[in-house]
Amino acid sequence: MSDQTAIEVPDRPRCAFCDYLSGRRAFTIAARTDQIAVLVTREQRGLPHLLVVPITHRETILDLTDAELTALALGVRSAAEAIDIAYERPGIAVWQNNGVPAHQTIPHVHFHVAGTLPEGGTDWGQVREEPLGQTDDIARVITPHLRLR
Repeated sequence: MSDQTAIEVPDRPRCAFCDYLSGRRAFTIAARTDQIAVLVTREQRGLPHLLVVPITHRETILDLTDAELTALALGVRSAAEAIDIAYERPGIAVWQNNGVPAHQTIPHVHFHVAGTLPEGGTDWGQVREEPLGQTDDIARVITPHLRLR
């Protein structure tokens, strides 16, 4: 739990997103600025499923500065626009979880942005982990349409 909130964050020895952003662990980063990054998650729950994260480690939305929140909101909109242009999905889902009871699994705030599936909605069940080559292919399609500030 953070010192400033009652929200119970996942207890992890290392932050996976910090490892991805630093290059310590391989992961597909579609685009980044000095404040945010757009990642292509290996758990594709939509067509496609992206994550928008702050570069600085922040556990929950309550820990963000106003500038970080603004950059994230603009990044979420950019990711949604890129999905709309590149994948022409009839719907786009955006969600964000804070705390273990809200199903947060990585203690680094992140926003999910996913185009809807052919049958509608997104996949909330178990999904297979895509190989990096597949997420890199998604990044090649989506990156030209991302307009991060």
